Amino acid sequence: MGESGTPARNEARMIALVPVLGLLWGFNWPAVRICLDEIAPWTLRATGLLLGGSLLVLLALARGRSLRVKSAHLPRLIFSALLNIGAFNVLLAFAQLGATTSRAAIVTFTMPVWATLLARIFLGERYDGRRIAGLALGIAGLVALGWPLLRAGQLSIGLFFALAGGMCWAAGTVLTKRLPIAAAPLAIAAWQLLIGGVFAATGALLFEGLPILKPLSERTLWALGYHIVMTQALAYFLWFEIVTRIPAGTASLGLLTVPAVGVACATLILGERPTLADGIGLLLVIAAAATVLLPARRREVSTPLAR
Repeated sequence: MGESGTPARNEARMIALVPVLGLLWGFNWPAVRICLDEIAPWTLRATGLLLGGSLLVLLALARGRSLRVKSAHLPRLIFSALLNIGAFNVLLAFAQLGATTSRAAIVTFTMPVWATLLARIFLGERYDGRRIAGLALGIAGLVALGWPLLRAGQLSIGLFFALAGGMCWAAGTVLTKRLPIAAAPLAIAAWQLLIGGVFAATGALLFEGLPILKPLSERTLWALGYHIVMTQALAYFLWFEIVTRIPAGTASLGLLTVPAVGVACATLILGERPTLADGIGLLLVIAAAATVLLPARRREVSTPLAR
């Protein structure tokens, strides 16, 4: 991103990109589901993460950005990448194989709520009214979505994969906050994608065998190209550019559009028909995420230790 212009103009430009980021990640849900019709889940994630990470490395080199990470921080980089990128992406692939894309997107997006819960356990962060309300709304959203499915005997393993994926993302986020990594944001993104890609490639070799090259349909090729270039490379690049220039709370608001866009795209592109329970669950989960992601009042964060 260019550095020209006044700080206020640059910040306004970054804020304008926040909803773009939500759209990029939202459209990725149907793109991945289309790819899974012809590409095995471990192979799909290995391909997307390795190529996306490679594009970020090339971008960093072209922009003269450092890719160096302190050797002492390599273990925390690897561990957070396995949780935030590797396990998260693989679990969501299996989630979409075992459940509708719209429901998987809704359940996965409880991840900010789990991050709040884990931060209380491992970081000692205090609960205020917002966090308690966010947890309550998140649980209510899961109940609204899952209870009708449970009563009808339609509760699928895919939703548990989606829930586990959201929890892995939350755990990786809390780990990064507890043990920050001294490196440029773009370098962290590139290395995390590559590490996640190696994890997925190892799983592909173990569970799917050597990849067999075969022609893919035009629809799948377009979806795969979008997944690699627009989601794994561009979206992660934009995210780390945005969070270094505007408050993290403001940047995180872009995530609020992801499940809504994912559900809308699943309806329009994949032909899914979300139920009333799905809609109620979606609204409650978005409300839960908004509650925990919205910045606290300045009075609550005015101390130097509150970041």
